[in-house]
Amino acid sequence: MSIQEFTNYFLQYGAFFIYLIVLLEYLNLPGFPAGVIMPLAGIWAARGEISFAVVMILTVAAGLTGSWALYLLGRFGGNKVMGFYLKKFPRHQPVIEDKMEFLRQKGSIGVFVSKLLPMVRTLISIPAGMVKMNFTKYTVSSACGIFLWNLAFVGAGYFFGDAAIDFLA
Repeated sequence: MSIQEFTNYFLQYGAFFIYLIVLLEYLNLPGFPAGVIMPLAGIWAARGEISFAVVMILTVAAGLTGSWALYLLGRFGGNKVMGFYLKKFPRHQPVIEDKMEFLRQKGSIGVFVSKLLPMVRTLISIPAGMVKMNFTKYTVSSACGIFLWNLAFVGAGYFFGDAAIDFLA
């Protein structure tokens, strides 16, 4: 998809488009380029098409919604999912158990740091639910990590987007 196509979707569907794409990425669904949408949303904010604060609120809300869904999946169905996964990939069990123990020990700090790491940032929600992390602590640490991650992408678009587009054109 080109930048123009994304812009057309934004113009057609508005802020809901930003929320939806970021939500789908935080649900860890492949093919949804929030890493592209967030900088574009920053560019749109810099051009005055949407407020920067609104973009940040939308992206953090979308990130939290997706993270909560995966947390609940882990909390209420994680053991079944893990059992199925480990039957297919039994050699992964020691690594997974080690990571689960890390999460039990580090708790909120582990979630916060994980939200700042590519790939791990969406997946950490499932084990956090599996270890039955306190939901309020999980939400606060997730929100802080999501905010910083999204701020980096939206802010990059806001401050450098037009220069990058001019460079690529």
